[in-house]
Amino acid sequence: MKIIPAIDLMDGNVVRLYKGDPKNKTIYSDNPVEIAKKWESSGADMIHIVDLDATLGRGENIKIIEDISKNISTPIQIAGGLRSEEKISQVLDFTSRAVIGTIAMQLKESEQENILNDFIKSFGNERIVISIDHIDGKIVTHGWQNNTGVDLYEATNEFVKYGFTEFLTTNVSKDGTLQGPDLESLKKICQINNCNVIASGGISKIEDVSEVKKINPFGVILGKALYEGLVSIEGAKKIDAN
Repeated sequence: MKIIPAIDLMDGNVVRLYKGDPKNKTIYSDNPVEIAKKWESSGADMIHIVDLDATLGRGENIKIIEDISKNISTPIQIAGGLRSEEKISQVLDFTSRAVIGTIAMQLKESEQENILNDFIKSFGNERIVISIDHIDGKIVTHGWQNNTGVDLYEATNEFVKYGFTEFLTTNVSKDGTLQGPDLESLKKICQINNCNVIASGGISKIEDVSEVKKINPFGVILGKALYEGLVSIEGAKKIDAN
């Protein structure tokens, strides 16, 4: 299981939101590059960067993300506002993986499967991560502002049929709350064949990481608990080694 710290960017700062609410944020640093270096030196397997400004349609932090990529060797996956093939291609020039959510759901709902298939042909299924964020098992998009009403499990199955293998799931009601991960939903998704899942949201202590590991996902994202000093990358790596 890969240990993946998150770096959420807003107005050039490293922040964490509470349940995805941009009005309820905590700023942890004004130097994202130094934070990325810190997580790399701590042994991160990958770094998950979220451009919250791009997600919310209020700007972007793409130059900062490029700077991060130039200063570390740890693989980077980027999420936030990647709603066109052009934008996806741009970020994959300097990152390992691109996380798409809103555009994937829009294409699936409009039955434009050919474009989804083109994504796999152009970029490879290992470099495109489908974000299956949800509230009470229903997929949400547009920076978690729009509830599609689409079932989490059914949507994941559909994307696997298209040929996608990499997924990121966040229970929005858990994100930034330190209330523990949504193990039930995670377990259900991880049972789908050919589905590598990164778990995100709710990690509050090292025991949560241990419980997630038992389900055997591809990786786990450490967010607020990492920034608040409640868990460490080194501690999570020790669990993963056992």
